[in-house]
Amino acid sequence: MGDSRRKTPTSSLVSSRPRAAAFLQRLPSAPGFWRSPVRGVPFTALLGLVLLAGITLLFVTGLLSYAAYNPDLAPVNDKTPDKGLLGFYLFPWPTSPHWLYRLTQGLHVTLGIVLVPVLLAKLWSVVPRLFTLPPARSLAHALERISLLLLVGGALFEFVTGLLNIQLEYLFPGSFYPLHFYGAWVFFAAFLAHAGLRTPQAVRVLRSGGLNGPVAGDVLESPAPAPPTLSRRGALAMVGAGSLLLLVTSVGRSFDGPLRRLAVLTPRGAAEPGSGPNGFQINKTAAAVGITTADTGEGWWLTVSGPAGDLRFSREQLLAMEQHSAALPIACVEGWSTSDQWWRGVRLSDLAALAGYPDRPPGVLVESLQRSGPFRRAALRDNQVRDRRSLLALQVNGEDLSPDHGYPARIIVPAAPGVLNTKWVARLTFGEL
Repeated sequence: MGDSRRKTPTSSLVSSRPRAAAFLQRLPSAPGFWRSPVRGVPFTALLGLVLLAGITLLFVTGLLSYAAYNPDLAPVNDKTPDKGLLGFYLFPWPTSPHWLYRLTQGLHVTLGIVLVPVLLAKLWSVVPRLFTLPPARSLAHALERISLLLLVGGALFEFVTGLLNIQLEYLFPGSFYPLHFYGAWVFFAAFLAHAGLRTPQAVRVLRSGGLNGPVAGDVLESPAPAPPTLSRRGALAMVGAGSLLLLVTSVGRSFDGPLRRLAVLTPRGAAEPGSGPNGFQINKTAAAVGITTADTGEGWWLTVSGPAGDLRFSREQLLAMEQHSAALPIACVEGWSTSDQWWRGVRLSDLAALAGYPDRPPGVLVESLQRSGPFRRAALRDNQVRDRRSLLALQVNGEDLSPDHGYPARIIVPAAPGVLNTKWVARLTFGEL
């Protein structure tokens, strides 16, 4: 006879259900898995509104930075091929005020750094939403989830690539310029869709109940929160303190003042690269790009081309021409910049006149002794050539250029990105570009 206490299939199924339920409660998709009392729609809504303003400004200043390179001027300037309608321009990049690019790019990079704690806090606050089940309740809900993945992935990609680039540790395959450019458009499209859906709700939540007010159907708030160790106001204060710390330790590399010595988190922040007239920040040294004294010594000539033909000038002949001075900064895409340095040399418009354009000089193609690199050749617009502060600089702050600052001659143009201020110039070709 069999054992009357033997479990039937039905009884085994019943006994396994509590274990299965307990297992499901330990998964991230379970409502009780996320127990922080800080999470909630009001907390997330406030962070979202901060990011709405900050990321919009980031996008606008990023587009301005892209326009400053004048990529539609000549193929040598365009580092984002096949951009199509994404490469629209409203105006040629101006030369005044002379600190324009220093301001816009400094703001872009500094704001990107400062927003990192806000972005991380926002992502932390919405983590429960990423694990909700079912993955899609309808087609509209599925599209919203996909846009959310694009938003989160795009935000992480843009911030990580930007931070790596400004820290000189860019590790992604391919050029930074097209990846960051196309990534920005994908991210911002998802950002606009998300903002359109969520911003009205965020405003209503903050108006109705404030930061700690109850919200009906708040899926972010835990049904069984853990004992609080920090209030929502305290959490926001921590996020703000983190952003303030990043601001203090990074903004000095982009703007003058005592904060420059505190910019310890950036490669070209706290320490000046030397003393004397040439003791200010540089991007690449002569040695790093293979420039030697054999390239810049007595055998160096500048070739100026135009309707008048090819003209060659030694450095001594350039120094014998009428010299002009201009106080201009150098501002880099990485966000760092110098204060105004006192440059002296020959006006580009005077060299254009020698090349055969005495009245209204056109643009110019500048070529460097540098043998490789994406900006060994660069094009400048006619308005940049015509500006009386645009120089083929031979000296800086009363002294000859150092090799690292472009000896024997370099371009310096107001409001232009640093890479367009070509160093170690070998040839200038004036004409329509």
